[in-house]
Amino acid sequence: MAQSILFICTGNIFRSVAAEYALRAQLGQPSAYQIESAGIDAKPQKVHSVILNRLRLKGTDPSGHVPRTVTKELVRRNDLIIAMGLGHSEFILAKFGLHVPLFNEVAFDKTEPILDLHEALPNWERDIVEAREYVESVIDHIWNSIPALMARLPQFSGQQHPR
Repeated sequence: MAQSILFICTGNIFRSVAAEYALRAQLGQPSAYQIESAGIDAKPQKVHSVILNRLRLKGTDPSGHVPRTVTKELVRRNDLIIAMGLGHSEFILAKFGLHVPLFNEVAFDKTEPILDLHEALPNWERDIVEAREYVESVIDHIWNSIPALMARLPQFSGQQHPR
């Protein structure tokens, strides 16, 4: 079974962070797993308050999270890499030669990406309430999917690359 898991999204401030902190919280401490996240285009920025507040409501606090870019070293040291969107899995294939599953594929055997805010709502700035509700629904989906993801992890062990 995978002992280290890396979640990948774009900026490492929304989807992959939610997955990292949701899995950590639901595994409890101490855990046999090493859980990390990174972005394919991460920039120095803070996690938005909507994301922080939603995760805090669920019992975890990513306020100390620092976004980081996926690197060869991160890819090499993780047993399982899980992409949040199709572009992320395509990036990992192109840059590192690895086929990686999507989050929903691991959890539910569905090749459905978890869309970023601007992908789901291209004009999200026009309706901040709708944008907030979408972000919160994505976090809820990720959080509620963790038990299914954990149950299916053994099926994804050792499929990506040899150590």
